[in-house]
Amino acid sequence: MMNQRTISVAEMKSYYFFSEWCSLLDFVAKDEIMHQDIIPLYAADIHDQLKKQFAYLSGGRGGDGCPVITFPDYPAFSEIPEKEFQNVLTYLTSIPSLRDAGIGFILVIDRRQDKWTSVKASILRIAASFPGNLQLVLVLRPTGLFHRALSDIAFKFNKDEFKMKVPIIMLGSVSELQGYIDKTQLTEDLGGTLDYCHNRWLSRRTAIEGFAQKVKQTAQILQSFGTELAETELPNDVQSTSSLLAVHTEKKDKMKEDIRLAVEQGDDILGSITKPVTENPEYKLNQDQLDNQTTVERLLAQLHETESAFDEFWIKHQQKLEQCLHLRNFEQNFREVKAALDIVSERLSAFTDVGNSCSHVEHILKDLVNFEEKSRETVAKARMLASEGDAFIQSNHYAVDSIIPKCSELHHLCDAFTTEMERKRNVLNKSLELHGLLEKSMKWCDEGIYLLASQPVDKCQSQDGAESALQEIEKFLDTGAGNKIKELKKVYREYAHILNEDLKEHIQKVFQKQESMEEMFQKRQISLKKLAAKQTRPVQPVAPRPEAFVKSPCTSPGLQRDCVSNTESGVLRKVNYRRGKSEMSELHQSRGGSTMDDEENLAVLRQHVMNELIETERAYVEELLCVLEGYAAEMDNPLMAHLISPELQNKKDILFGNMEEIYHFHNRIFLRELENYVEYPELVGRCFLDQMEDFQIYEKYCQNKPRSESLWRQFSDSVFFQECQRKLDHKLSLDSYLLKPVQRITKYQLLLKEMLKYSKNCEGAEDLQEALNSILGILKAVNDSMHQIAITGYDGNLNELGKLLMQGSFNVWTDHKKGHSKVKDLARFKPMQRHLFLHEKAVLFCKKREENGEGYEKAPSYSYKHSLNMAAVGITENVKGDAKKFEIWYNAREEVYIIQAPTPEVKATWVNEIRKVLTSQLQACREASQHRTLEHTQSLPLPASSCTSPSRNNIRNMKKMDERKADLTGLEGYVTTVASKYPEKGKGWAKTSHSLDASEENDGWSSAEEPLNSSDAEEEGGGGGGGSEMKLTPGKYTVVTDYEKGVSEEFAVKGGDLVQLIREGEDGLWYVKNLTTGREGWIPANNLLMLIGNSKSAQSLSSSESGTASSTLSTSSSCSDSCNASSTSFSDIKG
Repeated sequence: MMNQRTISVAEMKSYYFFSEWCSLLDFVAKDEIMHQDIIPLYAADIHDQLKKQFAYLSGGRGGDGCPVITFPDYPAFSEIPEKEFQNVLTYLTSIPSLRDAGIGFILVIDRRQDKWTSVKASILRIAASFPGNLQLVLVLRPTGLFHRALSDIAFKFNKDEFKMKVPIIMLGSVSELQGYIDKTQLTEDLGGTLDYCHNRWLSRRTAIEGFAQKVKQTAQILQSFGTELAETELPNDVQSTSSLLAVHTEKKDKMKEDIRLAVEQGDDILGSITKPVTENPEYKLNQDQLDNQTTVERLLAQLHETESAFDEFWIKHQQKLEQCLHLRNFEQNFREVKAALDIVSERLSAFTDVGNSCSHVEHILKDLVNFEEKSRETVAKARMLASEGDAFIQSNHYAVDSIIPKCSELHHLCDAFTTEMERKRNVLNKSLELHGLLEKSMKWCDEGIYLLASQPVDKCQSQDGAESALQEIEKFLDTGAGNKIKELKKVYREYAHILNEDLKEHIQKVFQKQESMEEMFQKRQISLKKLAAKQTRPVQPVAPRPEAFVKSPCTSPGLQRDCVSNTESGVLRKVNYRRGKSEMSELHQSRGGSTMDDEENLAVLRQHVMNELIETERAYVEELLCVLEGYAAEMDNPLMAHLISPELQNKKDILFGNMEEIYHFHNRIFLRELENYVEYPELVGRCFLDQMEDFQIYEKYCQNKPRSESLWRQFSDSVFFQECQRKLDHKLSLDSYLLKPVQRITKYQLLLKEMLKYSKNCEGAEDLQEALNSILGILKAVNDSMHQIAITGYDGNLNELGKLLMQGSFNVWTDHKKGHSKVKDLARFKPMQRHLFLHEKAVLFCKKREENGEGYEKAPSYSYKHSLNMAAVGITENVKGDAKKFEIWYNAREEVYIIQAPTPEVKATWVNEIRKVLTSQLQACREASQHRTLEHTQSLPLPASSCTSPSRNNIRNMKKMDERKADLTGLEGYVTTVASKYPEKGKGWAKTSHSLDASEENDGWSSAEEPLNSSDAEEEGGGGGGGSEMKLTPGKYTVVTDYEKGVSEEFAVKGGDLVQLIREGEDGLWYVKNLTTGREGWIPANNLLMLIGNSKSAQSLSSSESGTASSTLSTSSSCSDSCNASSTSFSDIKG
């Protein structure tokens, strides 16, 4: 793209002046050398013809300056071709100047050694072919007596035959010739003294003519190049302008080199002409030599003048191109700088948050300072570019009209950015001042609450103790002058320009907290003053009854009234339990004083945990934002692109994963929800439960972490990361911040445990426990998924196997019916190390392989070996001789895998999980079978009988009849009883029979009944009052939640502990043995979840094999009891 060039007056004059010099030089080059009107001849063209020397121009002159052409004695004169003869004569006559040639030539024909006939022929030929003017023809006749006499006679009688308009004079000797031409103008062969060498003359003529041609070509090329420069259109971009300037400069340099060579050539020719004079000052140049000298000098002078004109024109053209290049560079830099200014201005406009705490504001201020530091370079570039444009304007640049508005815009953008930056800084400083005031007030309130909680009630019962407590309170209240908010309206007025709705609400909460705390102090002062005024004996403090902590989740009516949750709207009501406690009457001071103080201490501890949760959450959000802006965003910054290696480009998603998604969730949702619970820490479990689904995003982040870690290790030394770390002023490198999400998701369960520890008797304890369990479930799911993605060699889609339930490493023995006997024997003694993955539809056997490397690169991989379809799997829960072993068998024990867990607890967990899978499959089988039976019944024309469409009671009766016939040895359809945490009305568990002579291995218990639903219980008399209580089912149970306040103070259990049921007590208490600690004690039955029931033989969840007396269940076997009428097996349904 070109611009029409604007040529200035000075440049136009320079061009025309240069063009005239080029034309003049061309004219001189032609005029000074050749004077023919026809196409000129050059010595180089007829070099061989001139070299014959049958005629030559010696340089001699006649008396009036006529040029002398000599025709020496040349025997083969008559044999010279006519064309060559004419070329030589034409060339010789064109050499003298037009003035000299106009006077006429003198021809000297030397025929002294020839015959008269030849003389006659020569004269006639010359007369017929001579192209110039003749003034005189001098013929040296033959010297022989006969031919001399003959020539005199013949010339007299045949004079008219010579058709020449000039006289022809016959001369007999050179002395007669000297009478016509001076001796100095004749060559030595004619008796003269003129220095003439034909070869030298021919060489010099060739050189002069070559020089003239060189000058002429140079003049033409200069003129053409000048025209090209004058007509050149200016490009619109830097690259084209720079290329054009380079091309023109290269052409100019070539022109200058050609001129230099031409001048050097002319100087050499001039030196050769004047060399005789230089060597001998008395030497006189002949006229031709003088003419040659004048010609060469004139050409050289003209060449120098033309070169000067060209230099002057080039300077102006070069200046124009350089100005154009400067303009294009300025325009390109303007576009880049303006884009950068727009980016920094946009980012600056994003600093709208005024913060929600001092640390948050300080972090924003730090970000603003870092941003200002990073943007300072951009602003400096803009100001420098504006100064550069001002310099162009001062230097009278040809595009001043285009430069001025751009400079003005740059100055305006820089000033606007600086002003806005200062305004943002002032707003944040004001916000920091406000948050400092609020945090001082909150800290003062917390210290006051702690003071109230720390005052011992027993000491306050005495007069001295009450007075001392009063003095502490008064002393503390005196510190409020510099810490508390005095006038709310004044704060609103002073900070009106930074207040938003959230900040106003925060100020209101702090002020309300301050008022509540002061009210508590006032009530405490009233109580203490009354105690200090009494003169009675001190009242002994009475310890609260232990049952108070068990029976009531709230310690007072006031607290109970405050602890309300609106489950329908999900919006928490604001609770002030401190105010409720301060309103207790004096009747509670003696008995409930200690309880009140304990609850206040727990409230302070809960508040500390809540403060830590919120503060660390804010810090976490700020760290994520810092990484996203300081690293991730910089990878898209054009100004930083040169620091990023090509291999790292377009790898941002791998390096940072879904960190941006995590940041938006915590910043926009979770942090704000947490802040709503700042006054109600015991209820924060509900906040976690409401957002639990969103925490699944951490699974994606953790799954990407190995790839991120690997990429970081490849480019950790990158200059880009070092520069980002320097700008952020981080002491730790990026990989430490990439680990933050992993650390954060594991931190929540620790904080929830702490909060649950101090909130056991509060309304939100159940939510806290549920939230803790959910977070632990997410951690387990994340951990399991990290292992699952490391499986290699599996051809299918793992997602089609259903949810991953468990994974772990085990020792595995095989015992297959189809295997060779030696292989089976060897397999029994040599275990395989296998990592098992239990899915809903299959269990995978893999071999664990450790990888070399560091960090996530050292994570193991799992080589897939084989899998078992859960539709054809059965289990045997106990293997004789080892409490850590159990069996998984396939296709009616065609393949048997003996699994040894690391601990009995791990075994119990796996058996329970596999039991659940098989039970759910069996239940699906029965439901499908009943559905098919019902459809079959409805399709019959007559009502179906009870035997073809059995009811649930008939099925149960049929099962019981089969059980009695088989003496409990071939039982199928067994479902292990599972205790619900909260039994519903009308539902219970049937007590199982047990045998006193049961084997020792299984503690003598057997489970042979399937669970009853409400309709079954009513029909068989199992309903009524017992429906709301948990029925006693012997076996092992899992503790649901921690329980420390049993009847025996030494007995305590924690959530997840395994216990063995011993006997049933009253009021819903069971006497159990803690299998972890070995201690025994009472525990509420609804705090237990059934894990393993006991049977007479090794418990198994499988199909019975060979008529053995074990309790069995297998979803691969046919559901004969429940699916009799339709004859449908579970494998059919699965198919």
